[in-house]
Amino acid sequence: MGSPQTASRTEPPARPRADSAPRLSQPAQHAHPTSLGALALAALGVVYGDIGTSPLYALKECVHGPHSVPVTVPNVLGVLSLMFWSVILVVSVKYLTFIMKADNQGEGGILALLALLPESPGRKKLGRVGALTALVLFGACLLYGDGIITPAISVLSAVEGLEVATDSLKPVVVPLTVAIILALFAIQKRGTATIGRLFGPVMIVWFLTLGGLGAFHISKHPEILLAMDPTNAVTFFREHGSHGFLVLGSVVLVITGGEALYADMGHFGRKPVQVAWYGLVLPALLLNYFGQGALLTTAPSPERAAEIAANPFYAQVPQGPLVYPLVAIAAAATIIASQALISGAYSLTRQAVQLGYLPRVTIKHTSSATEGQIYIPEVNAALAVGCVGLVLAFQESSKLAAAYGIAVTGTMGITTVAYYVVTRSRWQWSIARALPLAAVFLTIDLAYFGANALKFLDGGFVPIVIGIGLFTSMLVWKRGRALLAEYFAGLVRPLAQFVDGLRQGHFRTDEDVAVPVVRVPGVAVFLTSSPDGTPPLLLHHARFNKAVHEVVLLVTVQNERVPRVTDDPVLVEPLEQGFYRVRIRVGFMETPNVPRSIADAVARFQLPFSLDDVTYYLGRETLLATGAGKMSLRAEQLFAFMSRNSQTAPRYFGIPAERVVEIGMQIDL
Repeated sequence: MGSPQTASRTEPPARPRADSAPRLSQPAQHAHPTSLGALALAALGVVYGDIGTSPLYALKECVHGPHSVPVTVPNVLGVLSLMFWSVILVVSVKYLTFIMKADNQGEGGILALLALLPESPGRKKLGRVGALTALVLFGACLLYGDGIITPAISVLSAVEGLEVATDSLKPVVVPLTVAIILALFAIQKRGTATIGRLFGPVMIVWFLTLGGLGAFHISKHPEILLAMDPTNAVTFFREHGSHGFLVLGSVVLVITGGEALYADMGHFGRKPVQVAWYGLVLPALLLNYFGQGALLTTAPSPERAAEIAANPFYAQVPQGPLVYPLVAIAAAATIIASQALISGAYSLTRQAVQLGYLPRVTIKHTSSATEGQIYIPEVNAALAVGCVGLVLAFQESSKLAAAYGIAVTGTMGITTVAYYVVTRSRWQWSIARALPLAAVFLTIDLAYFGANALKFLDGGFVPIVIGIGLFTSMLVWKRGRALLAEYFAGLVRPLAQFVDGLRQGHFRTDEDVAVPVVRVPGVAVFLTSSPDGTPPLLLHHARFNKAVHEVVLLVTVQNERVPRVTDDPVLVEPLEQGFYRVRIRVGFMETPNVPRSIADAVARFQLPFSLDDVTYYLGRETLLATGAGKMSLRAEQLFAFMSRNSQTAPRYFGIPAERVVEIGMQIDL
């Protein structure tokens, strides 16, 4: 988040003291409501793109490839049974019925869940995290890896349909995929709402196409619906043993959008997400999976069955001209599929920044009505580079499938563990109520994770490497921020002592030297991480400039472990000698704007000064990174690199650059 002198505290703040000084508070603002139908439509275009395009490759990976099973009626029934119950138990039951209730003021995702977990004050002071917090953070980092893989495999699998139409188009598959991915990331700056309105109608066509094709083939072989009987899955495992467990690693592709669904909940709300799922998405997906199965089991010969297994989705239409419109609608849908993880990555990044685990980034709001709809250029660029790199490296969607499941299944398991802790610590559930539910979910999650872990060397290492890199960066940033706060806390002096000195026209340094100080017209704002004492930056300014403004605002931007602060977002404490202590409380789904918060407080409470002549004082540290301090050399070098490349404090806090005075300091952590 930057300097403790220039940025808000990375740790959750202490509550304001109940002392004798009066405090003024300002109410929060609320977002404008939007109709359920419009939100459900937008959710189709953002939330369900990922899971909605799984029919392109899920069944294909089970019956065609290195870990597949032969196309026989019992095998197809067994695989479809696993798919059916995976979708029902993981998406409908786990996420939409239970996990999505663990929202933080409407926000979802694994970091919103982290904010609901109990804190450890001792660890917080040292900038360290407990085992559970570390586990949740690693789950969030895995989602970034998933966000890079999703556009690559989704778009590539759709464009590969051109090969079904004619082999002559095979050379254009990879270049066309890269072009589509670059175009997708280029339009992200238009905003989630715009993209949702554009993509929602396309996804309606897509899901109707899925359902229509599936229903057509089911009508020719309705016996395929017997796959809903779970005994088919049991029989499948009994007959295939360990190889059946490997197939489970491909079955998981039907639920890969579940965690993104939870992360994107804050964009639209729980109810619209549920309406879209049960009203259109779930029926369409199941119909298409069973339709593909019916097509496989009615093949006239083993040779034809093998041809269909190579791409059962596109085999649902006759080979020839009809393939091209299906490729077009599939390509459009897979572009949309990428949106779920991209939007989720934006939300996760802002949450991580506000919770103190990542440095400041450029956050652009894309909607005047919904505060949660944002665009982050740095994240967008990183995802784009990663996606294009994967397409060029793997070349085929089947090779990427091995890398796909391990990240999302790992995150799903971690979400279950965190959910159990929330039910016990926050909701006060009994062990008898919470443990059986978590045990069922975790058993399913670990089964999927174990099946995918076997594919680690086949590409599963990709999201793990990405996750480890991000996780290390988060821990280093958290630790470095805590050490900076500790360093500046040691420089803080009692404010009463400084104010008493000003009353006499001077203040005393640590060497007990009396420095004369005069008061000059205007308003000075000092941003400080400490809500108490005299900011070291103010002492430095008074000592060397020998002047202090008539009005001084000591402003602390405090990050709260809630998405949005709905009560007392601004607290004003009038002090003596023209000093005011101002606390601006910000949720982890909000972006602070210091000038606006101060101006609103001045106008609302009729404070006796004007902001026409205001100067903002901020500190800028130069980290020496010698390794002689409390951080290791490499950790401090990484922290210094992240600090240098974070967004500037004036821009992040909405402060006009022409009104900023920065004072530099050299520090070795």
